[in-house]
Amino acid sequence: MPTGLEPIRVETIGLVGGLNGTGSDPGPSPQRAALLDEMQTRGVDKPNRILASGNVSMVMVRGWLRPGIQKGDRFDVEVRTASHSETTSLRGGYLLESRLQQLMVLDSQVRTGKLLAFAKGPILVDPAAGPKDRVLLCRGRILGGGMALQSRPIGLVLTPGNQNVLNSSRVANAVNRRFHTFRNGLKSGMATGKTDEYIELEIHPRYKDNLDRYVRVVRALPISESASERVQRIAELRKKLLNPTTASEAAIQLEALGTHGEETLLEGLASQSIETRFYAAEALAYLDRREAAVPLAEIARDNPAFRVFALSALSTINDYIASEELTKLLSLPSAETRYGAFRALWTLNKNHPLLNCELLGNEFHYHVLDVGGPPMIHVTRNRLPEVVVFGPDQRLQGPLAINAGNEIMITCREGDEISVSKFTIADGDQKRIVSTRVDEVIRAVVDLGGTYPDVVQALQEAKNCGALTSRFEVDALPEAGRTFDRLADDSAQTDRIAQAAELTRPDSPSPSMFHQAEGLKKAPAAEKDEISVEEDDSEEKPAKKKGFFAKMLGRE
Repeated sequence: MPTGLEPIRVETIGLVGGLNGTGSDPGPSPQRAALLDEMQTRGVDKPNRILASGNVSMVMVRGWLRPGIQKGDRFDVEVRTASHSETTSLRGGYLLESRLQQLMVLDSQVRTGKLLAFAKGPILVDPAAGPKDRVLLCRGRILGGGMALQSRPIGLVLTPGNQNVLNSSRVANAVNRRFHTFRNGLKSGMATGKTDEYIELEIHPRYKDNLDRYVRVVRALPISESASERVQRIAELRKKLLNPTTASEAAIQLEALGTHGEETLLEGLASQSIETRFYAAEALAYLDRREAAVPLAEIARDNPAFRVFALSALSTINDYIASEELTKLLSLPSAETRYGAFRALWTLNKNHPLLNCELLGNEFHYHVLDVGGPPMIHVTRNRLPEVVVFGPDQRLQGPLAINAGNEIMITCREGDEISVSKFTIADGDQKRIVSTRVDEVIRAVVDLGGTYPDVVQALQEAKNCGALTSRFEVDALPEAGRTFDRLADDSAQTDRIAQAAELTRPDSPSPSMFHQAEGLKKAPAAEKDEISVEEDDSEEKPAKKKGFFAKMLGRE
């Protein structure tokens, strides 16, 4: 059985600065005592005076270390004030470096575990939150603001009765026959038998964005099988693959066989059943077979139930045809299809010339894509700060007066010029005059010191006031959990008149490259302060939880 597949919650008490009078002095509590201890440890002079300034706020910081995370990997963190805090807004705030640990409150004191990560960065508050939306104003995210300080291994634990050195060695050898990589020119297996009951698994690079699938394939590996037994089993798996109801499990087992299962999977591509074609193509993609690219792209375009899995599989095919198929999807009307294709293409090849990747202000990833389709701007609220502009010549329409954070104002009275101004006591007034092109406005905001949250706020306000006519999307991600009507698939239909629709959900491991951050999916209106020390295209979507940006997306 697998182990190490649960996320670990890490948290701390942190300090947010740069609040321009919207902060507060926290009252006596174990959290305040812990914060003061941390400030004194870091050599902060007169910490009580700083807390009373009104420009800082004590916050609860929380993140989740995903299974298989490696040392140095980034992850999102959530920041929120305590329910009794007098802070009115975290907008424009910056979380100072905080140490994330597993925490618990015991005997009215905060007890800390091992240091597991650091977190810091600008806080992204829902730009749609109005002056009276205190709950939304007093919580936010730092995208990619956490950094893991150690890797989290995953592994296999042998069941009782099978726990001995021989079995541990046999399992590790079976994994290494199927999965290996090369280090300094030397072949190295992915499994190591640590004890008589535990085998540690390294994550194969091809499965780094779909850990669930990797574990599922590993569990399907034959420990000991003769050539004749393998031939017989492949014949049985072929029959199951061609049956839509059993195709998913058959494809996983054939994928576990590696090259021995490829011929049967290629037969599945010719099936009239969408399910069989999909599961066969998905398995072939993880075997790096280019034949899977075209059917996967067609399925991603036409079948919402399979889209998220098809795009993830396309991102693993190390062949130019996968890049070509993903590029075609970037111009479709569907927001989730084109952004999903963008993320898959970025995962496949971060240096692809079409992606035109920049790191603006050392703050966020910025992409201006010269593609067809309706003009669209996409921003993220998970994984990493990122702005993607679909169509290079998008413009703002005047007149307008919008904010980008607490210090930057964007105005246009008439004509084709926009003024981007920054007002601060320390640095004086600064101004940039640019054209109405969205690209130039974004660059001017960053040039004046604007952060990713500032840019997102400006885009949202521009959309709200009608100055931005392009489509504006936040996390338009393809999703798992959609249903598929087998009887609408002609090959699976036997008697549509006599039978009711047979709805099923694709049986495929949910890819992590499209996951929402664990624990950051929901922002309830009220939450206790204990430290445990939490659209589009008329396509079917599973019910969404209310949370960050729900107001922005019109879901509340």
